[in-house]
Amino acid sequence: MPIPKAELHLHIEGTLEPELAFELAARNGVELPYADTDQLRQAYRFKDLQSFLNLYYELMSVLRTEQDFADLANAYLARAAAQGVRHAEIFFDPQAHIARGVGMGTVVEGLWRALGNSESAHGVSTQLIMCFLRDESAESALETLEAAKPYLDRIVGIGLDSAEVGHPPVKFREVYEAAAALGLRRVAHAGEEGPPEYITEALDVLGVERIDHGLRCMEDDALVARLVRDRIPLTLCPLSNVRLRAVDVLAEHPLPAMLEAGLLCTVNSDDPAYFGGYAGDNFDAVRRTLGLGEDRLRELARNSFVASFLEHDEELRARYLAEVEAYDFP
Repeated sequence: MPIPKAELHLHIEGTLEPELAFELAARNGVELPYADTDQLRQAYRFKDLQSFLNLYYELMSVLRTEQDFADLANAYLARAAAQGVRHAEIFFDPQAHIARGVGMGTVVEGLWRALGNSESAHGVSTQLIMCFLRDESAESALETLEAAKPYLDRIVGIGLDSAEVGHPPVKFREVYEAAAALGLRRVAHAGEEGPPEYITEALDVLGVERIDHGLRCMEDDALVARLVRDRIPLTLCPLSNVRLRAVDVLAEHPLPAMLEAGLLCTVNSDDPAYFGGYAGDNFDAVRRTLGLGEDRLRELARNSFVASFLEHDEELRARYLAEVEAYDFP
């Protein structure tokens, strides 16, 4: 069994494997522009973030009903559990569904069919984080937060994702302030393709508690010192970074240097159906390619639970951390 871990950077729409995409397309009468799963997998060769997003949004068209979202989430949870995930904080993108006529209730209720009994069915505790699309308007984000209010008993926090360059965090100041007033936790993608300044802005303007990605912080020594001092978690996604050309090859990933600098790093899968690996695959890849030893891998696993939003159940967090310490590497 792989080392126990929490997954803190996972887009549920990004877990749509080609086989399930074709199954849902057939169920819902959606015609995909691919002959079969092999041809679809050939499309998973991205030159940058935008080329990925184009396919990501195209395939979302197969998600129509509550059952579709439940099937999607259950498929992810089964794969994640097999790779050692014990707790998952799952992103979803309601604007992308609302724009094509699928309501907030359909998405949340469908996901909750799986998440609501995930601990008994998969041995994985879960939380749900609603993300805003940063290439949509700030007004749309506010409307989305309003639409989510009937479901806030099932949503622990908000995030910010999609195309980063040209969409600085300050654009979403108002919706983050409104979310904070509602008691929601706050995270944001920053410093993946965008500059280190976006990380600083996410902290200072949006009041985020975690930075998703954040690898470009290494270009700013003062920012690194701040992140270390304040123990701000970074949810890194190594295989994603390679697929989207944020780093050319995994051997050049800054993760070892980031750990050496004292940053609170975690390793996650991002959009695993598209990027070639789930959480355990990412751990295996950094162990093999970056030469991380058992102490560093245990540190990454420990960090994932420390950085999680499990304050409501410190006993559960303690149990997970004890599992990490007791783990024997094969």
